[in-house]
Amino acid sequence: MPEAPISSPHTLSDDRPEAANATALLTAKGGEGGAVPRHVAIIMDGNGRWASARGLPRTAGHRRGADAVRRSLEAAGELGIEYLTLFGFSSENWGRPEAEVNDLMGLLRRYLRSEIAEMHEKGVRLRVIGDRSRLEPDIVSLIEDAERRTADNRRFNMTVALSYSGREEIALAARRIARDAAAGRLSPNSIDPETFGAHLSTAEMPDPDLLIRTSGEQRLSNFLLWQLAYAELVFIDCLWPDFGQAEMKAAVTEFQRRERRYGLSVSAR
Repeated sequence: MPEAPISSPHTLSDDRPEAANATALLTAKGGEGGAVPRHVAIIMDGNGRWASARGLPRTAGHRRGADAVRRSLEAAGELGIEYLTLFGFSSENWGRPEAEVNDLMGLLRRYLRSEIAEMHEKGVRLRVIGDRSRLEPDIVSLIEDAERRTADNRRFNMTVALSYSGREEIALAARRIARDAAAGRLSPNSIDPETFGAHLSTAEMPDPDLLIRTSGEQRLSNFLLWQLAYAELVFIDCLWPDFGQAEMKAAVTEFQRRERRYGLSVSAR
């Protein structure tokens, strides 16, 4: 998973009222005056630092981070969010120590085996995006089974980015478009942002309205580079294993305070 704090007007620290009083600031379906984001993306950061602060191995942080995934899913559903996309493992993360990578893959196997039945029962559709060629065959089979099993669910949409690179996703989309153009299936003059977006792995989903990154870091880390063009970015200081309902509500409250202009002035809207 992507992993020292930088202060910013858009950073939510744990001691701000937004985190402490999130329940008071938001109702279950929309909060204090703004629309709930339809699609929230999260860069889950800080597992290693959480473990290090407690004198534990990094793997302990990853295990606690899995609990935060469950809490975030529940919080998103309670708030009326329709889509949740989590950055679980980047293409760059393959360069981490082999023991850590093996532990992360073990957690992934455990999650796919133990959580899918409940997700299916609750009407959650699971999608996985990223380069599956680097994953072990048994993990690929578990992913395919989970996607197939939940494909018709419509109550909530959860996407996990695994072995994922935003730049590679864009390059892959460009190659697909180039092949279509070379084969005469697509006119080069017809290629526009909508055409390009339709060739991305997220083509069936709306772009994220809100990006949350935990641990205080403020960068995208090669995550959904095309899709986040107009997303609101909220950075919170809490480490991912500590993320829960209050932090999700605080981030949504911050989102609701902002005016989304899409490059237009106030008078032009």
